[in-house]
Amino acid sequence: MEEKRIGFEIRCINNLFKRYIELNKPPELDETTGIHGWAIKYLYENRDKEIFQKDFETRFSIRRSTATNMLKLMEAKGLIERVSVPKDARLKKIVLTGKAINIHKQIEKNIMDFEKQLSRGLSEEEMETFFRILDKIKNNMEEIE
Repeated sequence: MEEKRIGFEIRCINNLFKRYIELNKPPELDETTGIHGWAIKYLYENRDKEIFQKDFETRFSIRRSTATNMLKLMEAKGLIERVSVPKDARLKKIVLTGKAINIHKQIEKNIMDFEKQLSRGLSEEEMETFFRILDKIKNNMEEIE
């Protein structure tokens, strides 16, 4: 029997995850990636706060260049705007456009459907164990960087 490896299994799940999101995203997001749906959700839930690129980097565990590219594409698609803040003209907070707010509900429905599919057949105890193990793996990965 073949030995299971954590990295390989995570990679396979990641591929399935991306495929599901790409197949089920709203048509308004056709030319973007699945992560944009999560970004819109994050911005929507934090619309009462000032969110900057650094917040994206931290929230999504991505590098600066990845965040820059992601936000540029979202801006080009009319999903976000970068707005100067009075206290520091160099800083640009990120806000959702009306277009993004209008598609938020569809994205949220897709996310909820996806979460139901992922957790189907898992008990609450299994979910707690899964998240506890996942947190340990993430911490191990952060030690590498």
